[in-house]
Amino acid sequence: MAIVASLPTPGLNLFSSLPHGKDSTSSSPPPPPPPPIPIPKYPPPLKKSKNSANPAFKLPHLRTKYYKPVKDGSGVIASDGDRSVLVGESGVSYLLPGAPFEFQFSYSETPKVKPLAIREPAFLPFAPPTMPRPWTGKPPLKTNKKKIPVFDSFNPPPAGKKGVKYVEMPGPHPFGKFPEEGKSREEILGEPLKKWEIKLLIKPHLSDNRQVNLGRDGLTHNMLELVHSHWKRRRVCKVRCKGVPTVDMDNVCRHLEEKTGGKIIHRVGGVVYLFRGRNYNYRTRPQYPVMLWKPATPVYPKLIQEAPEGLTKAEADDFRKKGKNLLPICKLAKNGVYITLVRDVRTAFEGSPLVKVDCKGMEPSDYKKLGAKLKDLVPCVLLSFDDEQILMWRGQDWKSMYPEARPSISFPAELDIASGSDDTGKSNDDCDDSDAKIVRSSPKMMSLWNHALESNKAVLLDEIDLGPDALLRKVEEFEGISQATEHSYPALVMSSEDGSSSSISTFEDDSHSEFFSEDDVFSDDEYYDSESFEEVETSAPPGSLPIDLIAEKLDKK
Repeated sequence: MAIVASLPTPGLNLFSSLPHGKDSTSSSPPPPPPPPIPIPKYPPPLKKSKNSANPAFKLPHLRTKYYKPVKDGSGVIASDGDRSVLVGESGVSYLLPGAPFEFQFSYSETPKVKPLAIREPAFLPFAPPTMPRPWTGKPPLKTNKKKIPVFDSFNPPPAGKKGVKYVEMPGPHPFGKFPEEGKSREEILGEPLKKWEIKLLIKPHLSDNRQVNLGRDGLTHNMLELVHSHWKRRRVCKVRCKGVPTVDMDNVCRHLEEKTGGKIIHRVGGVVYLFRGRNYNYRTRPQYPVMLWKPATPVYPKLIQEAPEGLTKAEADDFRKKGKNLLPICKLAKNGVYITLVRDVRTAFEGSPLVKVDCKGMEPSDYKKLGAKLKDLVPCVLLSFDDEQILMWRGQDWKSMYPEARPSISFPAELDIASGSDDTGKSNDDCDDSDAKIVRSSPKMMSLWNHALESNKAVLLDEIDLGPDALLRKVEEFEGISQATEHSYPALVMSSEDGSSSSISTFEDDSHSEFFSEDDVFSDDEYYDSESFEEVETSAPPGSLPIDLIAEKLDKK
């Protein structure tokens, strides 16, 4: 039994790869490698004191459900001496001692409805006279040791000069006049601007991006100081409006002029140019405190009701079902300019009692504010905001913009357009009963008609019921007269050979009103809606002006 004798001793593992004399169970694993970054050791968290009586630690944050109803007839809801918080028809406002008006977060976009409740305690969002709060354990920020003095100069600094900023001088002033110290708005504005002055003030700002951006919150309180900082460097501040406030630009312009004290000299689309005044002084400007945070929006009444005014619940539900299949009249883009929205909705109500506006992609608060504005401006009744769309009903008291019968505008041959009466001495009031086709127009339209008739750019037909051939014959005759008038120029008559006494016949035309002359004064109720400020070319041929005669005489000498 040689094979049995050659086997190893019992207890030896024939299939083990370990060397003899070592047990696998007694071996320990190697220690793990040290981490590349040491584990930080944080201090233990601080224990919060439960009996903290300081009110600075008890202020609610945005996640708390704070709700405090506003009592009827209560104006002041909180006061701290002369500083108080008011709630009224214009929303939440803040009254400070010596303030010219009640401060609000937004002056143009605050609903003109009394709030039902407030969402936060009534605190003034301004810096208090003192700081009655405990130390929070955080040191103040380190101030920069390098202090660079900044100087303001009325002379433009050279290119590359640091530390000097240009300050715009008061003006513009007529020749021989100097700036005056003014306190009221009329004294600061000074004399009305002429058209050529408006052109010079606006032209540098047309392609400049230095502007104040006015968004969904409208004219906010902190924007007032921003406008004055623009006025320090330039005489005109450019304000670009986008979003919800552009639905009612007249409201934005009115608040801009009232709160800042400036004057709007040009307006096109959503861009407004605000002039500071001839006698403006940055040092004597009104200085307002800055709001440190945005106050929470109070709770207002609901815009959408189950049974709106003039409808039952069943009728309102029926209108909402019909509105789902109704096509929207337009689609509003986010942060757009909605100047024509009110006019489009009024025009759409002429053909349908229901109108829908598509607002997909906009913030819910934005199209709800749009609905609230349309409700007051159109006016209309809001039915729903479903599917990011505004559904409106024109209401029971709706009246069409056009009369029931649209008469054709015609003028009889003997009618005097300028005076509004005919040759027989009868006024338009007497003729309305006899001839229903005669329509009275505005004085401006009458002046345009007179100007067109005198300059042979229009013709007054004696007969209204003309056939096609007769009407074509009238048009051909009028074309010959108008072309002859258009291509005729002022005649130059020389009374002597040397041209010492000459008379130039002037062409009686009102085209000179298109020029910016010295006597043209800017009207308060006029807005210029054109961005083009190019000079109008004269129709006079070369060599027909008096200066040409003088130049010709000098050349001969």
